[in-house]
Amino acid sequence: MSLDGKIGIVTGGTGGLGLEIARELARNGATVIITSRKKSKLQKACNIIGKNSYGIELDVIRTKSIVQFINRISKDFNTVDVLVNNAGFPFERKIWFKKVHDVTDTELLNILQVDLFGSFRVSKEVLKIMMEKRKGVIINIASTPAISGHSCGSPYSIAKAGLISMAKHIALEYGQYNIRSYSVALGDIDTQAMRKSLSKSELRKAKNENTLKRLGRPEEIAKSIVSIASENFSFSTGNTLIIDGGKVII
Repeated sequence: MSLDGKIGIVTGGTGGLGLEIARELARNGATVIITSRKKSKLQKACNIIGKNSYGIELDVIRTKSIVQFINRISKDFNTVDVLVNNAGFPFERKIWFKKVHDVTDTELLNILQVDLFGSFRVSKEVLKIMMEKRKGVIINIASTPAISGHSCGSPYSIAKAGLISMAKHIALEYGQYNIRSYSVALGDIDTQAMRKSLSKSELRKAKNENTLKRLGRPEEIAKSIVSIASENFSFSTGNTLIIDGGKVII
């Protein structure tokens, strides 16, 4: 499952799942560019990933930042083979547990700006590079509530549902350029951020909600991402792959 010579971008790649995805891409031969708004986090993450990793500042909600980022990518790397839209608005309990009628416009827009609009802005600029090279893979990190719904976290689910729709449009509009697009709908993944966000009882409940009776491991997700990005999925596009231990089965 070689990605030798490929150039991959992972937005929000300095920690948690994003960092693990970047590491796995690098392990399989790709040169990886990770992004963050905070320059201090980039070097630390690159030290963890090792050789063939680069950190570039990027704020996905600011057009100027995206333009500067794309200009540098074009100059320094000349192409983009894989884009993983992983950057997302941080989990906030006060938003997560609000019912729809209590969510403010600002709360909804803040999440949409990062998860959906940010991913859209980066994707449309990367698509221009991929169209010229006539190849590429774009993978959006979504979640199962975007498919099944949930009793909490409506703004997050709405944003992730938008990513699923965006992946379908990219697949249909750019397949002629040999560009593939996917969404990965994730269940509960055992990251440090999740453990900080949930109580012990909430974590126990999360473990028991799926068929495998455990949380997913970041490395499991990362390996799936690498497989999707490789030629193993060369005749598949537009799909939403559910990776949640069997909680949502369709």
